[in-house]
Order: sequence, then C-alpha cells, then structure tokens
Amino acid sequence: MAVTSDVDHSFRAFVEALKADDDLVEINSEIDPHLEVAAITRLVCETDDKAPLFNNLKGMGKNGLFRILGAPASLRKSKHDRYGRLARHLALPPTASMRQILDKMLSASTLPPLDPRIVETGPVKEHSLEGDEIDLTALPVPMVHQADGGKYIQTYGMYIVQSPDGQWTNWSIARAMVKDKNHLVGLVIEPQHLWQIHQMWKKEGKDVPWALCFGVPPAAIMASSMPIPDGVTEAGYVGAMTGRALELVKCDTNHLHVPANSEIVLEGTLSITETADEGPFGEMHGYVFPGDSHQCPVYTVNKITYRSNPILPLSSCGRLTDETHTMIGSLAAAEIRKICQQAGLPITDAFAPFESQVTWVALKVDTAKLRELRWTAKDFQKKVGDVVFNHKAGYTIHRLVLVGKDIDPYEGKDVMWAFATRCRPNADETFFEDVRGFPLIPYMGHGTGPRTQGGKVVSDALMPTEYTTGADWEAADFEHSYPEEVKSRVRANWEALGFRKQE
Repeated sequence: MAVTSDVDHSFRAFVEALKADDDLVEINSEIDPHLEVAAITRLVCETDDKAPLFNNLKGMGKNGLFRILGAPASLRKSKHDRYGRLARHLALPPTASMRQILDKMLSASTLPPLDPRIVETGPVKEHSLEGDEIDLTALPVPMVHQADGGKYIQTYGMYIVQSPDGQWTNWSIARAMVKDKNHLVGLVIEPQHLWQIHQMWKKEGKDVPWALCFGVPPAAIMASSMPIPDGVTEAGYVGAMTGRALELVKCDTNHLHVPANSEIVLEGTLSITETADEGPFGEMHGYVFPGDSHQCPVYTVNKITYRSNPILPLSSCGRLTDETHTMIGSLAAAEIRKICQQAGLPITDAFAPFESQVTWVALKVDTAKLRELRWTAKDFQKKVGDVVFNHKAGYTIHRLVLVGKDIDPYEGKDVMWAFATRCRPNADETFFEDVRGFPLIPYMGHGTGPRTQGGKVVSDALMPTEYTTGADWEAADFEHSYPEEVKSRVRANWEALGFRKQE
C-alpha cells in the first residue's frame, strides 16, 4: 500500500502509515484507561511489538473526545526496520538507519527557516468545548503507573508558548497531569525553553498564554524533543526540514497559532504565581518514587478544540524502550554531534545507547584527525566535556564515552564492549562537578550529592595507541577473525546447516 506524502505533516496520515507497515494493532474491545491502557503500551515497549490503537475506552461517553495511540515512537522487533516508527515521523523509508534519521533532523540547522502558513481553519476546529463543558476529570485520561500522583494526559503532546515580545515561539514536550476539571499541573524546569519563556512572563507580571497540542505533525513532535538553540522557532525549523510550510491556525482564546491538523488542542494560560503538587511519575529512567511530589506551575484550560474521532498519543514511560529514549536521547545526541563539530572536535557520530537509559552519549572519534591534533588524552577529554556539559544539549547526559573507528556508536553492545575493556576507571576519565546536572536521574534527584549540579564524566575508551600510531589489535569476532572466503561459505550454508535465517 502506498503511504501518503503528507505523513510528515499529519498525525492521522502517520497512523495510516503504521497500519500500512503492519505496525499497528487496532483494539476495539473496551479497555480501561485506568492502568490497563498503559500496561498494554508498556509491554509493547518492552517487547518491541506493534503500536496499539485503543478505539474503545471505558468511560468514553459522548464527551470521551479521544481514542489513544500508544508507543508512537518506540522500536520495532525486526532489525530490518527497527527505527521504522521514528522514520515514519519524518516521511523516511521505514528501513532508515538511526544515522539517516538524525541527519534528517539536523538538516534544517544549516537552512533558512521556512515560515508556516496561517490558515483560517482546519480539522482541529471541527468541535469545541468551553466553560462548564470542560471537565478533564471526566475524560478517559490514562493512569500510567499505579504509583503516579495522578492521571497524566500530557506525555506526548506539544506545548506552544511565546516570548512577551513575540519574537520567539517555542514548541516543547514536558509532562503534565490533571489537577481538576479545568487545570493541569506540570514540570517547568531550568534550562528548558518553556522555563525560559515562563521567566520572561514572570518579569512582565502576566500569566503565559499557552496551548497544548496532541496529535501534531510527527516531524513537529520530533523537533519539540530536540534541544535546538535558544530563540529558534520550531515551526520554521520543521518547515525547512520537510521542505513544506506547516499550516497553522489561530487559537480562539489567545494569540497563539497551532497546527491546523492537530487532533486535540487545549488553550489557556500558564500561571506565574499558582503552583500545586505534581508527581510522582514513572519517568524515562525507569523509576517511580512513591510520594515524591513537587510544587509546579498550574495550567488553566479555557477551551478545547478537536477534530472528529480524535487520537491522543500516549508514551508509557519507564524501562527500555519508549519515546523518552528513542527521541529525547537520540535527538540530544544529534545536537551534541553538531556542537562538537562546530567546536572543531574530531567527532563523526554521536548516539545515546538505549542500554544506558540514555544517560550516556557515545562519541565516535576520527582518530586519524585526532593524531594530527597531537592532543593528550586528558586535553581531549577536557575539551569534549567543556563543550558538551556547558551546553543545553548536554543537560540530560551525564557520561560521554569516546570510542574509536572500529566501534559503532549506534550499537549498545559495541559501546559497552569498548567502555568495559578500554576505559580504565578514573585514570581514563575526567569528571565535571561544576556543570548543571539533570535531577530526574535517580542518582541525582535521590542520590548522595547536589540534585542539579555535577555528576558528569568523560570516559575515554580510546586506547593509548589511538592517540599515537593507530590501533594495534584485532577484534576476536566473526567479522575480524576469519578470511572472507570462510565467512562467505559459512553465511551461504547457514540455513542449510539448520540455523535461523539472519536479518
């Protein structure tokens, strides 16, 4: 089946693309949004199964508003199209490699922005609720983990806020839970762009005009996850990346513009004064700390607009592998690759290994160029750490692993092999304690040191000869320990010998 060319600009077309790829399970039996929806989605994430589309949620009623799509950017089981769901976000073939996906995301960084096109109306304006019609507590909002502090409607939606002077419109993702009928409460933490704009409005003494969009163009949600530079407006970035201007429509209750083909949009304000308990929540590192709540800003919902039979995307966060890993870690690594190269460092690739719960980034080094630079190992470690850990792109990352040309940074087992066998603890590492730390990592927020400072390290998995004369070893594996003639004969006879077909 041919996939529509609009896949990069329509969440609905993205769902159809998954269906065409045989990567979608439509569930028409009644499923309870209280834990059951998230439990199914979580098992999908942990087994790399097909994305579930829940068409019949318990308690939907006439104002149920939405269906739910789980695991919208998780992995597929087959190595052939392992990143197919991410690739479909960007209208790439489902067999695209992670390098190709990240290259596509970075492509707009060297292009002029392509401004969005403002339209009069769109599918998201087909239906609306306002005033007493709004009751978030009556909607089939999922309870994601049994120890969570409430029902989290916002796990894969896109916030839209704008600086008071109108010069910077930011799209981003941050969690939020239902507080009551017309309020949410969610994370707004430094140095997020959402926090930066919130601070600007605080200085003005005014609440922040705000919108929360669900089921946006898939390329837009990818850009919202990426730590692109301060002041860059994602709408223009997405337009440049896809080569097509996004269509936006004005909100009814404020001046913001939202994707016209969004599935659901909440309009309102983000308070600069009112806070409420938020959390706990089972986050990207795979832990819930029962009772661990914090005061966070409150969002007021003044209006809801939505298209017919809308779909709410859900990320059931936790242990590997879900959207918080495939997107937050991967896209941070892409930006880290860019800033390293801009700084003149000999880095060719960067990736956050899933096995590290995306707290690490492996940096592949062009060791030939490194030898030309004649840097010592300690000099190189310090230069890399200074660039990455003092930049927003390195905020969520606490370990950088330097690897040589024989290591594929997109293969976690390769990175772990290099780290475990080539990096001598302490001697081959440089620690950074005067940089901003990520408090959501358990050893930061619930560990032994400051919650938001330090705890970062560059681990050098380059052997000493890679700094001087080049590698002086041969890997003891199938690829390197046998002549081509022997390898070809083994592969040709593999299935005849009784082994499973290799992907």
